[in-house]
This record gives sequence, C-alpha cells and structure tokens, in this order.
Amino acid sequence: MFTGIVQGTATISKVDRQDKFSSLEISFPGGKADGVKIGASVAINGTCLTVTHIAGDTLGFDVMMETLRATNLGGLQQGSVVNFERSARVGDEIGGHNVSGHVHCTATIAAVEQTENNRRLTFQLSNPAFMKYVLPKGYIAVDGCSLTIGEVWEDKFSVYLIPETIRVTVFGVKGVGDSVNIEIETQTQAIVDTTERVVAQYLEKLQGLPVAAK
Repeated sequence: MFTGIVQGTATISKVDRQDKFSSLEISFPGGKADGVKIGASVAINGTCLTVTHIAGDTLGFDVMMETLRATNLGGLQQGSVVNFERSARVGDEIGGHNVSGHVHCTATIAAVEQTENNRRLTFQLSNPAFMKYVLPKGYIAVDGCSLTIGEVWEDKFSVYLIPETIRVTVFGVKGVGDSVNIEIETQTQAIVDTTERVVAQYLEKLQGLPVAAK
C-alpha cells in the first residue's frame, strides 16, 4: 500500500529486455534506498514492483508482460526519470490517498498550461471506459502521485500542480504526448459500480411490473 505522496525521482540505469519480460535497474538519490530489503515493494511511476536485487543506491526489479502492457514501464529507457514511493508503514501519515500500485490504464498528456504559480495538465485516457470514475474534485493517482481532479470532459480531465509537486516529481520533465500511469481511486470505483448495479436492478424490476402498477 502507498500514500500517493511521491518521495522523489529516480533514474533508469539499465534496461534488460527479454521475451515478454524486462529487468530494470534504477538508481535512487543518496540514502533513499536505505533499509530496503529483497522482496520489498516500491512504486515506480505508481506501479507496485518487487525489489529483486540491491547494489547500494541501485535497486533491481523484474517486470512481467502484463505490467509492460498495462503501464508506461515498457517504454522506459536508460536515462528515463521515474517517480518513486516506498511502501507505507503502519503509522505513516496519509497525505494523499490510499494507492494500491495496481495501474488501471495509461493516459497521454494532451495539454500543458503554465501560469505564474501553478501548471495545469490535461490528460486523455487510453481506455475511455474508466472516465466514469473520474469526477471533479475526486482523487486520482497519476504516475503514482495523488492528485485532485480539476475539470472533466468526455474523454479528458485536468489537474493543477503546485511548484513543489513539479519540483519533486516527473511532471517537471514530462510534456505533451508523454505517457502516464493512471490508478482510479478505489472508493470512487466502488461507489460508481454499486450505484450502477443497484439502478440496473431497480430498472429491471420496474420493467417487470404490470402496466397499471407503473
């Protein structure tokens, strides 16, 4: 489990691509990998990965075919910059929202608008079916970063970033056309799915009533 509060950025130092499988070596800032053990979970661009080997501040991860397909990790190259967050511990402050590290789909940065004190990013989902879970003022995880949704359109949504978020995360280097990972907020998904199911059941029952009873 993660909090959606990205702890910084790390750099891909090596990518070993094999058939439907990749191994990543990621270099972390000094001290940020301290205490990590083999088997620990680390979110890389919001994707929960398991540490497979450790060499100082460089951690290794294996990435399976489904993860490569569903996330932007398949497009990483040596020198790519990624968000990271180590798994939450009992008692940690939840400054964002609960994030599982299980990416639902990707999105493309469709527009970037810079103002004096913040930056607005507009995203277009790769799978529009998930737009029903994207609600104004709701939570969403973008490359593992817990963000509040701004405007919502038919197949796009926006977020507003303060300078600190831009400084700490990959949003300082990403621009139009770049891919990001999207994780829908679980409570929102549960509420929407439950509401849809209850309404469908009610309408089905209503349609089965005699005309006079309607």
